[in-house]
Amino acid sequence: MTSFGFSQRARGALAAALIALAGTTLAAAADVVSQQVVVAGAVRTTLTLTVDDLKAFPADQVIGLTVTRRIGDKETASTVRGVKLTAVLERAGLAGTDRNEWRHTAVLATATDGYQAVFSWPELFNTEVGSGALLIFERDGQPLAEREGAIALVSARDLRTGPRSVRWLTKLEVRVLQ
Repeated sequence: MTSFGFSQRARGALAAALIALAGTTLAAAADVVSQQVVVAGAVRTTLTLTVDDLKAFPADQVIGLTVTRRIGDKETASTVRGVKLTAVLERAGLAGTDRNEWRHTAVLATATDGYQAVFSWPELFNTEVGSGALLIFERDGQPLAEREGAIALVSARDLRTGPRSVRWLTKLEVRVLQ
């Protein structure tokens, strides 16, 4: 017996289990990073967009904004660049045939880790929130760090930007509510 009451054999088995667990955790972390976003649901055209696809949007739809975010106890400002969420949604098109359907439509943004944020269609297309909701692919002139994914969503016009910031963005689902 050695310290903590574990035999050398038990310690070896424990070490092997921890190494296997670490490998699983690293593989899971690699799976979390998003490389594309799918726009689906109540849309005319389902889209699958990569960073290159977003960069190819018309220049008036790719914008830069300065956003403030809290990291620990410190607030920092950075410049993000991305495509307006409204431009992406317009490209996909709302599938409904009822001319008033947009009034009760929501957009659900989902990350690879399951985090979700929701926007109403009217707030995106009829308020200042829409002009600040971006699918971002750059921060301070560099591609997004792995901790954000290749594509993330920010809502820069919200009073508190954190709750509707979605890193590792993987899906935008348009839903018509009844």
